[in-house]
Amino acid sequence: MVSMQQKIRQPVVSFLGHVDHGKSSILEKIREISILKHEAGGITQTIKSYSISVESIKKICGDLLKKLKLKLKIPGLLFIDTPGHAAFNNLRKRGGNLADIAILVINLKEGVMDQTKECIEILKFYKTPFVVAANKIDLISKNELDTKIYEIVGDLSKYDIDSDRYDRIDDYTKKIAIIPCSAKTGEGIAELLMILTGLAQKYLEENLRIKVKGQGKGVVLEIKEEKGLGLCMDVIIYDGVIKKGDRIVIGGLEKPIITKVKSLFEPLKGKLKELKEVSAAIGVKINAPNIKDVVAGMPLLVIKDLEKDKKQVMKDVEEVLIETDKDGVVVKANSLGSLEAITGLLKEHKIEIKRAGIGNITKKDIAEAKSSKDLLKRVVLGFNVSGSSKEVKVITNKIIYKIIEDYEEWKEKESKKLESKALEKLVYPCKFILLPGCVFRQSNPAVFGVKILGGKLRTGTPLMKDDGTKVSEVKSMQLESKSITEAVINDEIAIAVPKIIIGRQLKENDIVYSDIPEDDFIKLKKLKKYLNGNEIQILKEIADIKRKKKAIWGI
Repeated sequence: MVSMQQKIRQPVVSFLGHVDHGKSSILEKIREISILKHEAGGITQTIKSYSISVESIKKICGDLLKKLKLKLKIPGLLFIDTPGHAAFNNLRKRGGNLADIAILVINLKEGVMDQTKECIEILKFYKTPFVVAANKIDLISKNELDTKIYEIVGDLSKYDIDSDRYDRIDDYTKKIAIIPCSAKTGEGIAELLMILTGLAQKYLEENLRIKVKGQGKGVVLEIKEEKGLGLCMDVIIYDGVIKKGDRIVIGGLEKPIITKVKSLFEPLKGKLKELKEVSAAIGVKINAPNIKDVVAGMPLLVIKDLEKDKKQVMKDVEEVLIETDKDGVVVKANSLGSLEAITGLLKEHKIEIKRAGIGNITKKDIAEAKSSKDLLKRVVLGFNVSGSSKEVKVITNKIIYKIIEDYEEWKEKESKKLESKALEKLVYPCKFILLPGCVFRQSNPAVFGVKILGGKLRTGTPLMKDDGTKVSEVKSMQLESKSITEAVINDEIAIAVPKIIIGRQLKENDIVYSDIPEDDFIKLKKLKKYLNGNEIQILKEIADIKRKKKAIWGI
């Protein structure tokens, strides 16, 4: 039983999906059908949202609702209408995303696209229940429908999501429902509303209980200029009541913002209708002073206990504006919800985050990234923000998983470059033989012909005999009378080696190896993927020679 102090609010329903797949069109069709079947409390447009009453849902669905065998207690559905999935990312409340349930819109003709993948990742991150609206059935034949539905089922399974067409599902807790529909003809819209209503009623009822006269709690969806009013906030109130004249506290990037509700509005027939108070769940426009520093996604509270409420909103903000790992990438996003989504997905991909913040990329962000000890973490990742730098790597995109993909790709390329540079500084594995009849000078320096049996010989390489005896280093090399700095397997070259006499330290047909220092050997083992089979074999031979004198050499 719901007590006298509580009521069940409307579930907040968010549309997600790839651009132009029909999110707004489906909502428009719901509005149009509702108006056609109009009755008191049909559909109301509020700020960035549309509220549809349960009576209107019953009229649209007709006998379909009887199949659910549910006594409907929810007062209706509150749809959030914002392009793309920006609203979903902004709608954050304490403990997760504000959207109670989501509609993932997929164009049957195009299937799962870039932003669709993004939306799936975000839905999984927030553990938000959702249904799939398989839109544009008017553009395909009945024969194609099953094939297209199964393609979506297959695509979703790649993300460990079990799904099926809604009329083939017995247990909606185990499978995601796919509802074929058309925003153009209205076909499937009643079924979509039926499934949404049933899921919300059956599985979300406890989450929808709110205080009838309690403290107003909300989330800022957008800040924009309103003609004749100045700067206003579009807010979703998800709990309690907010009234004209209420003092409110809003989360800020550095400190809480305290202001007063000058006026509350909802649009009516293209005009703003002023209200004295509203209760959850509803979208409303709030006109208030000193809100220029408010950003999307910030928590809002009607003040009951100033100090306690200030701490509460800032705690919510600080949970997302993280400074976690000692070393990691710098992350920026356009809203609090977006930041939570990107940091969550980065952590899932084991990407360390040094600092995360809201807004465009600044000089401070660049300096923070530049201070990283790890060259591969001198990076700023930006979601829906702008900024560039010549000093550090900046990766921005409007799709989170693309940011992650681009970073991983860049990291791999940079790793190869860094490791390649690291290899250049190390003594490389090499093995050669002194060619008989090819001693051109016996000493000061000795100049003689050799054949490279494996690995690479570079100028400056220290040398040792196959018994481990040290024999100076390579001063210079020539191939066909031209000076070179590096020789590879099967090259026959002349080398100059100081401080030795041919016939004493070295003789014709001697096998000589590069004298790799122990530290270099350990590093080479870690970079083994850049060595070929022949080079790895020579490395083993060098280790065997060294371990005859020191058993744990290079271990």
